[in-house]
Amino acid sequence: MTAGSAPRSVLEDGPRPALRAVRVRLGLVVVLFVLAGVGWWWTVGQMRGMDDGPWTALGAFGWFVLVWLVMMAAMMFPSVAPTVALYARMTRGRAPLSSPLFTAGYLLTWTAAGVVAWLLASGVGLLPGDPLAWDHSGRAVAAAALVLAGAYQLTPWKNVCLSKCRSPLGFLFGSWRDGPVGGLRMGVRLGGWCLGCCWALMLALFALGVMSVVWMAFVAALIAIEKTVPWRWAATYGIAAVLVVLGVLVLVAPTAVPGLTIPGATTMPMM
Repeated sequence: MTAGSAPRSVLEDGPRPALRAVRVRLGLVVVLFVLAGVGWWWTVGQMRGMDDGPWTALGAFGWFVLVWLVMMAAMMFPSVAPTVALYARMTRGRAPLSSPLFTAGYLLTWTAAGVVAWLLASGVGLLPGDPLAWDHSGRAVAAAALVLAGAYQLTPWKNVCLSKCRSPLGFLFGSWRDGPVGGLRMGVRLGGWCLGCCWALMLALFALGVMSVVWMAFVAALIAIEKTVPWRWAATYGIAAVLVVLGVLVLVAPTAVPGLTIPGATTMPMM
């Protein structure tokens, strides 16, 4: 099964085939949503009291990677569930372990991204002068990160990666590998396209407070919107505008951002 054997109309059919597959593989989708719910519940417990605002410290390596893995399951499973359902429908009866390994491969890519994020944060923490401190350059860097995330929404690279995420049938035809190991490889590849699509939104999460459940839910909602709503360009430009506005507010009036924890502030901003 290859991309060359599929008509162009199939490859560009958007999320509709995957959404139709949800009705057929509803049990699998329910399992993914339940796992996402458990992930949210566990993450809330782990992150309680840890939100220090922009550039919150990530903690010990093992603890952060575990929390990051559960966070990714909580944030990504709802939006990737239709693709997993479509894949499960296409492999029905041929390889029972393919769907779990497909999902595991997807999470493996995001886990690797978390490891890289921890290493980068640790490297920055070793620089003299604590450059990400709020009262140094942390505020300006957070604002710049948010504006960068908004600008990335409008780039050709974002468009290509988002197309893969929004057209699951085209992705599956173009990346097909048989068997459980093939499912794992396809999941890793889908995670790579998703990472290319969402890395800037994750950067925005770090800039707003990676240990904040409020901002975690906010970014998860943006990811779900851009991947599933039918008005693709409206979602893309709307999300870009929201991120740029947040960046400007963080720079000039951070207390006006609802839910933002200001590092070192004696009082919490109004929710």
